[in-house]
Amino acid sequence: METLSATTAQFGATDTGVAKEAIEPKSDKYIWGIYIFLCIVSIIELYSASSREVAASAIGVYGPVVRHIFMLGAGCGIILLLQRVHYRKFIPLIPIFAILSVAMMVYVMLFGEVVNGARRSFSLCGVTIQPSEFLKLSAALVIALIMSRTQIKGGVKRAGVMWSAIIVMLFSGLLIKQGMTNTILLMAISLSMMVIGGVEWKKFGVVLMAYGVCCLIFLMIFKSGGDSDVVQADGATVERVDRSKTWTERLDRYFGNGEPKYKQELNAKNRQEMYSYMAQANGGVFGVFPGNSRETARLPLAFSDFIYSIIIEDTGLLGGIFVLVAYLLLLGRASAISAKCSRVFPALLVMGMAVMIAFQALFHMAIVSGFFPVSGQPLPLISKGGTSILITSIALGVMLSVSRHAVRNTEKRNDINDEINALPEELRAANPTQL
Repeated sequence: METLSATTAQFGATDTGVAKEAIEPKSDKYIWGIYIFLCIVSIIELYSASSREVAASAIGVYGPVVRHIFMLGAGCGIILLLQRVHYRKFIPLIPIFAILSVAMMVYVMLFGEVVNGARRSFSLCGVTIQPSEFLKLSAALVIALIMSRTQIKGGVKRAGVMWSAIIVMLFSGLLIKQGMTNTILLMAISLSMMVIGGVEWKKFGVVLMAYGVCCLIFLMIFKSGGDSDVVQADGATVERVDRSKTWTERLDRYFGNGEPKYKQELNAKNRQEMYSYMAQANGGVFGVFPGNSRETARLPLAFSDFIYSIIIEDTGLLGGIFVLVAYLLLLGRASAISAKCSRVFPALLVMGMAVMIAFQALFHMAIVSGFFPVSGQPLPLISKGGTSILITSIALGVMLSVSRHAVRNTEKRNDINDEINALPEELRAANPTQL
């Protein structure tokens, strides 16, 4: 009898262990797969694209790659930490994160380091911080929070749409001095989230017109600033580049006079885009293999703003398509997770993070390929840049938290009730995109 009881207890313990393991929430394996793929591409291509940086310093051949791997490792630690935290715990942190982002942006506007004619960053413990990346993430988080709180049957309250638009225009005003691309990207992210959140088309059209008027006003104010903006850098007086003039020149080159790019003369103003096109042409369909890039030694910012051109040179058109598809798969996977959430907040949260990453990647690729005018925009996780990696890692950690803790089987009433009870009462609105 004692033996039988012991055996029964052993099997019971085993069954309980299996049951516990079965109900243990797990992060989405597809998002992890995409993340690992992008990290591998990042390490290989950064090494290939760092020739110019290595030649200009004494840090050694592997210095840039080692630093980049360190940043990716720090980002991975952030992801591992955030994906275990229930997404409801992010709610009180969102306003704090947004206020901190605005404060950093204001500080940079007044005291930041001048890079390419604009104050873009500041240094903290030897790490360069670019608040513009924080503002993009803040916008997505704040919009998800506001629209979740203002859901009504058949749409979103007018106040929710209005406050979302006001915050985006405020953030855009802080970003406008750094270039128009970040402003357009921020507005594109917010408009996408409004569509996902169920904003009625009439309200959506009003927001779209407001954004258009806002952009025109920003341009008029910025152009009226004059050409003699002078700043102090390292004790010396340095004249800052007039950004409106830079935009005008880039737009003129983009629209051009109908002359094909290969017939245009190479000069100091168009060398980035011209060398980028040469790299892509040299890659052909199958590429020259990583490490054999010809243009990386001549292309400025090959390791950051133009790394996609080096990817195409190394791996060809096929490699470029694979990278593009990876970002689109991330967006598609987020959509699938969103459709399985019974509440709107986690649905908007996961979609907001995915839209931010995917749109930034698409903007980078469009700029590099000549579809958009030239502007600086990193390729998420792949371009060199600590702030970009940090923000992308936070976004991925939030996505994995939703995939781990939100409802995955909407047929289970107990699971739905658990998800509802986990959220504050004002964030318990049903998900309008639920399948």
